[in-house]
Amino acid sequence: MPENFTIIGGGIAGLTTAIALRQIGIEASVFEAAPALHPIGAGLALAGNAMQAYQHLGIVDAVKNAGFVIPSFAILDQKGKVISETHTAAMNQRYNTCSVAIHRAALHEVLLAQMKPGQLFLNKRALGFEQKNDAIVVQFQDGSTHTTDYLIAADGIHSQIRQQLLPGAQTRYAGYTCWRAVIDNTDLSMEGSTESWGPGKRFGMVPLADNKIYWFACTNASPQDVRMKNFTVKDLYHHFQDFHDPIPSMLLQTRNEALIWNDIIDLKPIDNYAFERIVLIGDAAHATTPNMGQGACQAIEDAVILASEIKLRSDIPAAFKSYEEKRVKRTHFIVNNSWSLGKIAQLENKFLCTLRNFALRAMPASLNERQVKKLYEVDF
Repeated sequence: MPENFTIIGGGIAGLTTAIALRQIGIEASVFEAAPALHPIGAGLALAGNAMQAYQHLGIVDAVKNAGFVIPSFAILDQKGKVISETHTAAMNQRYNTCSVAIHRAALHEVLLAQMKPGQLFLNKRALGFEQKNDAIVVQFQDGSTHTTDYLIAADGIHSQIRQQLLPGAQTRYAGYTCWRAVIDNTDLSMEGSTESWGPGKRFGMVPLADNKIYWFACTNASPQDVRMKNFTVKDLYHHFQDFHDPIPSMLLQTRNEALIWNDIIDLKPIDNYAFERIVLIGDAAHATTPNMGQGACQAIEDAVILASEIKLRSDIPAAFKSYEEKRVKRTHFIVNNSWSLGKIAQLENKFLCTLRNFALRAMPASLNERQVKKLYEVDF
């Protein structure tokens, strides 16, 4: 009798995993908490490692066509002077890949196009599970249940499945809050992405497809700060008006309704992703701060590697454990380094900011290249 696989979460991690499993002959059911699929969110970066994963799944062209290929990334100071710059052309050519910026909704559409009718179930928020002999019974908020042989938890940083398995797992506040928006790119014609660092605050700009720009703004704040939560575009303009052009004018082009706000949090690293017939992937396993642009990328890697391990083994719990062994060290590296980078980027002391900028400008290009290489080299 064929074994059943169930994925909790219809985001990037869950849908990519469903696609990867289909390629090895497994049709997994996907349960998503949202009652409907709306084009929400802002932009995200898919670095070369994520695009290599989509190459494995045969959908890299669809993803690339929905996004914008990014040739470079630069860190600037608040006056616009370059602190460091990374050109990815040579590295992309070496690994036959590219870096793509894409609207989250556009990526979601690409992934949804790969789903079969009746494979995705909406308005199904998982509250927990019960193990009965060799079966897992998932309980949903609407009172319904679903029985499966194997459960893949892709239900995000606040995963109810993980919380039941690891009640001691903790999210942690990074110390800064963030606003995001997508606006027209008509007057700016940006090609590379940039991030500008000032004392205790920074502003990033990323070109997207269809002549759009995704921007984000971070500032140090107490957690769930009501004043920050209520910031308008005008408030952000005053907060970043001492930054270089076109940042102030970009803010003035943004509508208040376009603002997305949230505190930056991650998941304190955990050591276990595999639990016999249950496995954690994506943010449910290793949610990271966005400083390395690797949150979605690591989830996409998870999907391909998990499917690969299942294909190699008839013993599924052993495959889940092998996936864990392959992923823990790498994802811990990403989470810990992204956390540290955020602390460096959000320094408030002006003297320390000057020292930081000097040190980064003095860093040899070869060191930067080695860091990119470490991200690109994935054992699929």
